[in-house]
Amino acid sequence: MKTPLIALLLAASAAHAGLPAPTEEQKAAAAAAKEKQAWSDKVAAYKLCLAQDRVAAAYFKGKGSGGKPSAVPPPCSDPGPYVAQVAAAKEVGVADSKPVPEAGKKK
Repeated sequence: MKTPLIALLLAASAAHAGLPAPTEEQKAAAAAAKEKQAWSDKVAAYKLCLAQDRVAAAYFKGKGSGGKPSAVPPPCSDPGPYVAQVAAAKEVGVADSKPVPEAGKKK
């Protein structure tokens, strides 16, 4: 009788435990993963569109002369290659923008 009660109390206390807030790096990594997944979804939709066009073309070719589609679907749009978006640019300080003097240069 006490074992299920203890297990229930442990489960309830674990449910109330909170996770720490994500760091900026974790937020950036999550945003990049979300962006890459969105691009992957666009590529999958593009490939599906091409496959559907091939199947429709084969169907209408086999149907004969009376097999013309009543409405022409819009063309498939290629999402292009994946390009990662840079979230923040590195700030260039004054020391970074000036050349380093040559070592051992005599005045």
